[in-house]
This record gives sequence, C-alpha cells and structure tokens, in this order.
Amino acid sequence: MESNIAQNPRRRFFKLAALSTAFAGLAGAGVGALAHGHRGGRGPIDPAQMEEHLDRMLKHAYVEIDATEAQKQKIDPIVKQAARELQPLRAKVREARREGIKLFSAESIDRGAIERLRLEQMASADAASKRFTQALADVAEVLTPEQRKTLAARFAHRGSGYGRG
Repeated sequence: MESNIAQNPRRRFFKLAALSTAFAGLAGAGVGALAHGHRGGRGPIDPAQMEEHLDRMLKHAYVEIDATEAQKQKIDPIVKQAARELQPLRAKVREARREGIKLFSAESIDRGAIERLRLEQMASADAASKRFTQALADVAEVLTPEQRKTLAARFAHRGSGYGRG
C-alpha cells in the first residue's frame, strides 16, 4: 500500500522541503532558512538580509564545532553560493501556490493543468533537494567526523519537530 506521503504531492513536497531544511541545518549554515523564508515565508528575502542571516548562522555553527579559519574560508562560499542558487526557487513556490489556488477555484477543473503544476512542483522540489544535498556533502568534506557528529546531534534534537502534522 502506498503511503499518504506518496499519495499527496503537496504533502510530499513539504516533507522534502523539511528534510532539505534539516540537511541545510546539518551543514551548519542557514541555507535552510531560504526554503521557508527567513521571515516565515512572507515575501521575497532581501539579498543583504539573507547575507546577514547566513553570517549569523555560520558564526553560531563555527563556535559550536570549533571551526578553524581554514574551514571557515572553505565553508562560507559553499553555503552562500547554495543560498543564492536556491533563492529563486522560493518565488517559484509562491507563484505555483497562486496558480494552484486559481486552478482550484476555476469554474471547471482542468486536471491536465493541475497535473502539469504538480510535475513542475516536484521538479522544483527535486532541484532544491539536489542542491541542498550537494552543499551538505561539500560542507561535510570540510568538517572532521567529530564536527559532523556535533552538528548532527544538535540538529537531530532541534529538528525533531520537522515534518509533523
């Protein structure tokens, strides 16, 4: 029997987004903030605000794992480049939501258009997941096993509420 997640594309998308956010957290960055928006998903995030937010998140992570200067020099560009690449996906998600509402509230239901929108959203979720995973692996290669364990423990505890509901 297929799970509820597989049957409900929207729920699957948000589960993937939550998982991706958790991965970004493990990377010790604030890249995950872009998935849902620094301010809870309300509108576009200003690039300067994004940079500030990432700097704060990285600073906290660096203290927690006792990162060396060499590690910081390698991790900063990995995280910031991933964040820049993921930012446009937020606008696509907002636009798709508006489109979905239009399709749902139309006089007649266009199943083909709904399916196209679903496929586009799944492709966006997949692209975001791939980019998060790439950044996660890139950061993981810079860290020691002990640093990775420290971050994993921190975010496993913090992320225990992800994906509920």
